[in-house]
Amino acid sequence: MDLLTGMNNAVACIEENLEGNDICRKAARAACCSEYHFSRMFSAIAGVTLSEYIRRRRLTLAAFELQRSDTRILDIALKYGYDSADAFARAFYKLHGINPSEARGAGTQLKAYPKLSFHITITGADEMEYRLEDIDFEVRIVGKSNLVSTRQALEQVPALWQEAAQNGLLEQLVAMAWEHPKCRMEGLLGVCGKEASIKDDTFDYFTATRYDGEVPEGMNELILPPHLWAVFPDTVQAWGRIYTDWLPSSGYMLADLPCIECYYAPDSGRRDELWVPVVKGKE
Repeated sequence: MDLLTGMNNAVACIEENLEGNDICRKAARAACCSEYHFSRMFSAIAGVTLSEYIRRRRLTLAAFELQRSDTRILDIALKYGYDSADAFARAFYKLHGINPSEARGAGTQLKAYPKLSFHITITGADEMEYRLEDIDFEVRIVGKSNLVSTRQALEQVPALWQEAAQNGLLEQLVAMAWEHPKCRMEGLLGVCGKEASIKDDTFDYFTATRYDGEVPEGMNELILPPHLWAVFPDTVQAWGRIYTDWLPSSGYMLADLPCIECYYAPDSGRRDELWVPVVKGKE
């Protein structure tokens, strides 16, 4: 499935489930993507977070319903995911600038946020650095595996690195990291699970490095097969632009392997990089 098809499938799924639960997980499944990666991808492409888009769509439909029906405000609040009329009223006021009861008055001005639809557009001429790395041998990654919630990954992953710095793991990984360099996937590695298409509530996150020695006690190993990688400097910027700029025009698709953030030694002269597993798209 190509990127645009997946994103439009996800938006259709969101629309079908605005009155239900687990909407983020269902949308990620519709896009054939992990919830963790889907939330990043959605924010990068849409320019708004997934949770904020869902909130706006729900409050848009709630406003329509208030205007065209006499359904109780509490019933509408519960229908669109709010636990109480008060919580609904606060959210409604924040978006529309009026209370729900006022929305029923004639001539009331409200805001409507339409359903998103994704298309390929030319957005500018900003260059985007990348290179392709064809690693023709197995890569052995060793590190500490931690169970991460897909919904809280953006908060939990930085906390794992902070914990590693405090408990000595980071120092141990650094000592392992630059022994016998074998390929350019060196340094400290942040590996999201074992497959890019994580669809469960949790996944294993590796704080790790490439290493060929004996696996230290308390660590795990992950073997990556020979594969083609697209490599981008500046991981923060790359996470967004691979979805909006590079993938739609490159002829490549994401492969079923984890994306890996590579953090290099301060004196290496290299910028941190995002390694993205890719395969050629269908003609």
